Amino acid sequence: MSLIYTRMAKEADLNEIMVIISSAKQFLKNAGSSQWQNGYPTGEDILQDIKQKQGFVLIVDGKIAGYCATIVGIEPTYLDIKGEWHNDTDPYATIHRMAIAREYRGQHLASFLLSDIISIFVAQKIKNFRIDTGKQNQIVQHLATSHNFKQRGIISVTEDPIDPERLAFELNL
Repeated sequence: MSLIYTRMAKEADLNEIMVIISSAKQFLKNAGSSQWQNGYPTGEDILQDIKQKQGFVLIVDGKIAGYCATIVGIEPTYLDIKGEWHNDTDPYATIHRMAIAREYRGQHLASFLLSDIISIFVAQKIKNFRIDTGKQNQIVQHLATSHNFKQRGIISVTEDPIDPERLAFELNL
């Protein structure tokens, strides 16, 4: 069995994280998705995550196998939803920029990362989580629903001019 855990990302991890992000962009492109095809997320986006202590890496046997950002607070793109959030009063954590390294795909490691993130933030008294994804991103949709997130509606993002609509999911514990 492999040693798998999640830790906060460090600036020294940036190059490895960007390899993962680049590979994920290509993966999405090959799947016909417009998500992440307009430059986003950039190295500066990831560096900001790290500096703001919002970036996390999944470690498998000492190697970085995945990345995501988790932000507690109001997500501006979630203020306008076609649908309705179930809990719009308590603080929530938004999970963004989730990606698994090419060589680790198909091993269900995104489930480990998502479960770890939920555990980290539940320990900080956050019990509401949100995530969004493109309509063609069946992987993240399945990941969300398999972790009991419920689809709440559609939000719009600015970084994808081709298809700005994203399916929005929420988990209330």
